[in-house]
Amino acid sequence: MSSTTTMSLCAICSRLEIALRKNICTSCEQTILHNENYQHQLDDASSNTNVDSVSNEEKIDDCDSNIDISNINCKIMNTSSSEISSSNTCANCGKEGSDVTNTCNKCNSVMYCNAACKKKHRKKHKKECERRAAELHDEKLFKQPPQLEDDCPICFLRIPTLCTGRTYMNCCGKVICRGCTHAFQSRVTKEKDHKCPFCRTPTPTSYEEIIKRYEKRAAIDDKRAIYNMGVFYSKGLYGLPQNRAKAVKLWHRAGDLGCAEALNNLGNSYKIGYGNVERDETRTRHYYELSAMMGDAGARYNLGVLEGQACNEERAVKHLMIAVKDGNSASLAIIKEMYKGGFATKDDYAKALRSYQAYLDEIRSDQRDEAAAADDDCKYYESVF
Repeated sequence: MSSTTTMSLCAICSRLEIALRKNICTSCEQTILHNENYQHQLDDASSNTNVDSVSNEEKIDDCDSNIDISNINCKIMNTSSSEISSSNTCANCGKEGSDVTNTCNKCNSVMYCNAACKKKHRKKHKKECERRAAELHDEKLFKQPPQLEDDCPICFLRIPTLCTGRTYMNCCGKVICRGCTHAFQSRVTKEKDHKCPFCRTPTPTSYEEIIKRYEKRAAIDDKRAIYNMGVFYSKGLYGLPQNRAKAVKLWHRAGDLGCAEALNNLGNSYKIGYGNVERDETRTRHYYELSAMMGDAGARYNLGVLEGQACNEERAVKHLMIAVKDGNSASLAIIKEMYKGGFATKDDYAKALRSYQAYLDEIRSDQRDEAAAADDDCKYYESVF
């Protein structure tokens, strides 16, 4: 690739690097870490220790999803038995038989009769092993991930990716679309009648009550509650002191429980050295990949950015295309720019447009449209046309 081409691709990705460094939410374009409004939020929290009516519909902040998870027991490469050589022959000594069952732990493609043969053959097998392991890793990495959230438990439609399109209920732990919460609350005439649309629990009336509910949910290992508590500590919300180290610790715990957003936040934290962690590009990519494979579109977008900055346009397009299918409008915008710059094909851009439209068709409803028209905080998708 020529230097001119390289410069052009880096130029396309330059604004993405700025987005990563400022930790802008890939779903709703809001700054999360090092937010300029932190002090205002702290002032508001300290001056309003009690409120007359505080909704228990805490927005899920997709933006703050990037920190470390060292205790995650997640193997990137888990291959099926069909990928293991069908002939039980030791790759080192050539012995055959049913007792040749010691498989290479990294690539799962060769077998040995014992640990001694495996160790003796290691140097000869290393290059092929690493190549095959990389192939297996990419197969899993670029597979379309499962849907991040279950469908809305009330309307049974897919939960929107945009963080303002859904809300976490700190009473029952359900994630409900904003269309359903708006429709329910619009029928309430008295303040005292405000309740959870799902379990009908009255909304909390003070910051203290909000935190108590989250702590209660966290005590039963609710990964979403633990993740949100980390967000509160990272920003100093609801009367809590700003404690980034504690936020990272909570995100680690949520990540251990399988919270994709927490893993993405760990990746962001290692990207910029947030909280009590040092900058580490390897861990940044590791946590982004874990999060992306669990279905977090923001983490998938971040991987596309990293590959674009490394001038790996083919891998970048693959990541961004997966993110578009999950409703990430920023990824569609980048594919458009890459198409203009000659780094993505016309078919790539057309496929991305169709994927995003298919996502919109899946999440749209009259009830959600009414909610979005009534309140910007209920917006559930972004128009990119």
